[in-house]
Amino acid sequence: MSTNLSESAFWILTALAPAPLHGYAIMRDAREASGGAVNLKATTLYASLERLERALLVEAIGEEVVDGRARRSYRLTERGGAALVEEVAVLEARARAARTRLAGLRIAPATMRAALSRSGLALAPAPAHHVSAGAL
Repeated sequence: MSTNLSESAFWILTALAPAPLHGYAIMRDAREASGGAVNLKATTLYASLERLERALLVEAIGEEVVDGRARRSYRLTERGGAALVEEVAVLEARARAARTRLAGLRIAPATMRAALSRSGLALAPAPAHHVSAGAL
């Protein structure tokens, strides 16, 4: 099964992996899990959940009323878990391939720190000489 998950779908499935959640909690967990890189809007979330339900990757498991508002909870299905595992394997294979190709590339420490900072990662302070990307 080739998943080709959208970024929203990936983070929704990731948020649901540990336990069922209601919509707001999915948005919060996706933001936290992505290091703040993903900020799902309600319209995006619910449109994605509908598509994921049709694909049998998630299922609604109940609804409760809290402060006068209905909260529908969702859980990851077995098929959804398998799709997430597959997507993670594809992403890891891509990252390995890129790391292998980057191994000989020499990048100035300041450039590397800036790139990692934009991605939400950090690099330990580097000496004044160039650092190989393979050292990551």
